[in-house]
Amino acid sequence: MLSIMFYVAITAEAMTAALAAGRRSMDWFGVCILACVTALGGGTARDVFLGHFPLYWVGNPYILVLVCGAALLTIATARLVYRLRWPFLLLDALGLVVFTIVGCNVAIDTGAHPIIVIVSGMVTGIVGGILRDVLCNDVPLVFRSELYATVSIVTGIVYYLGLLAGIATDLMVLVALAVGFPLRVVAIYFKWEMPKFVFDPQMRK
Repeated sequence: MLSIMFYVAITAEAMTAALAAGRRSMDWFGVCILACVTALGGGTARDVFLGHFPLYWVGNPYILVLVCGAALLTIATARLVYRLRWPFLLLDALGLVVFTIVGCNVAIDTGAHPIIVIVSGMVTGIVGGILRDVLCNDVPLVFRSELYATVSIVTGIVYYLGLLAGIATDLMVLVALAVGFPLRVVAIYFKWEMPKFVFDPQMRK
């Protein structure tokens, strides 16, 4: 089940990245590169800092075919995909939670410290979106919009603590999904955000 959701999430991330590339008038190669960076960037960063090799898409190159295929499909169906805003927001929320769980599992398998397990889950969940926004010359969405990284951290903590308590992995996957997915959706709907730091040296008292 987790594997299926993982591939669905990667496909959705690739398609939303393709739309972002289209808004920047990138050529087809740029569309595919941005889709790969977005869909695979988090897992790549995780594998690099954990020393987990081969990188997961190097070990399974067909993931590149899936991502690039989804990006090219988006070029052909861009107007339809653009109208499906809420379904893609929901898929993105699901992807955040799934990527977090996968990232935690990889770190656990390497024997990483509990803090690194949580960081690994967060990196897997958010770094792809950060790289997408940087390449599009935007302030990354995760730094300025509804709760995102926080949802990943909460999901990772719940998942890891459940495993430590001896709860079966499959059950903890469902529990983590039941916590993280609704939290992200509610944050989007009610626009829950972290407090923002606003500093203007020219501002007078």
